[in-house]
Amino acid sequence: MTACIVGWAHTPFGRLPGETVESLIVRVTRDALDHAGIGPGEVDEIVLGHFNAGFSAQDFTASLVLQADDGLRFTPATRVENACATGSAAVRQGLRAIAAKAARVVLVVGVEKMTDTPGPEVGQNLLRASYLAEEGDTPGGFAGVFGRIAEAYFQRHGDQSDALARIAAKNHRNGTGNPFAQIRKDLGYDFCRSESEKNPYVAGPLKRTDCSLVSDGAAALVLAETATALGMRRAVAFRANEQVQDFLPMSKRDVLRLEGCAEAWARALAAARLRLDELSFVETHDCFTIAELIEYEAMGLARPGEGARVALEGRTEAGGPLPVNPSGGLKAKGHPIGATGVSMHVLSAMQLAGEAGGIQVRDATLAGIFNMGGVAVANYVSILERVK
Repeated sequence: MTACIVGWAHTPFGRLPGETVESLIVRVTRDALDHAGIGPGEVDEIVLGHFNAGFSAQDFTASLVLQADDGLRFTPATRVENACATGSAAVRQGLRAIAAKAARVVLVVGVEKMTDTPGPEVGQNLLRASYLAEEGDTPGGFAGVFGRIAEAYFQRHGDQSDALARIAAKNHRNGTGNPFAQIRKDLGYDFCRSESEKNPYVAGPLKRTDCSLVSDGAAALVLAETATALGMRRAVAFRANEQVQDFLPMSKRDVLRLEGCAEAWARALAAARLRLDELSFVETHDCFTIAELIEYEAMGLARPGEGARVALEGRTEAGGPLPVNPSGGLKAKGHPIGATGVSMHVLSAMQLAGEAGGIQVRDATLAGIFNMGGVAVANYVSILERVK
């Protein structure tokens, strides 16, 4: 345990017309430093996660964090990007700076402003996280990519529409208690299961309720080396933090197995010396419901092809053996690309600190987080435990 989360901040996710990339960064930076109880002069390094890919005209954004307080001037600041895992890439870079003893306190910020971009451009921007040479003409952008994955999964393992609807309904129900969530409405299983004017098919067997949302938002956290953290208000430690990178072309791997995800989970659990069933809850990357379904199999909750049983038996529901996405996940919370991974860490730390309010998992002691970029190309798993 070389580093701990000692403070955090989170904006609401959704359509935020009065905000900019800069205003979102400034807001969470100030709030995170205040929550940690430190001043800007105590920050040794800044890492900003910002995917962009055309969403913002301002593409050089690392130093925007300094806009929050003149006291941050001259602090090293770097922007990182790794598709939809950009936020977790920022967290990992902060952890590595502390592990290398290059920093004692690191501020990590994740941000994205997506809703100012017209719909067709959103799809094209996101598709840049695929292998364009082979996948760049996929209709519907990334929804089309995961629609094809869902079709292939159904062909191999049978129609799993019931399970996908259960996952969507679960996450929307969980999201009702999350004040940061973009959609705080319990849509119910019947609505998620049925095609309708309000829930049309988007790509292949995926309906609107199977797809995460285009969102604006930001999140931030303060990391401190463990000895320093133990003298602060709170400390949520990293038992493990692992990154696994896989091939970019889907043609080079079995995308129905998400092997990079499986490898990242295996490494993280081994590093933490834990079994999956010892975790109190998991926040996983449900960019589409089919992704969460296959992730059940990759993390070891079910054998390949049997993830639907996990959903249909309610094993990942609130109050189940392993709650998954008590925050509402990307499905209800929203998915501002660069902010997502940081958000997952913030909300997990809130759970472990007993500060999660309406989404609090009872007696939460250990958290698992999985965030991926592309179709399980960039794979990050963190395991967190409160130590103070």
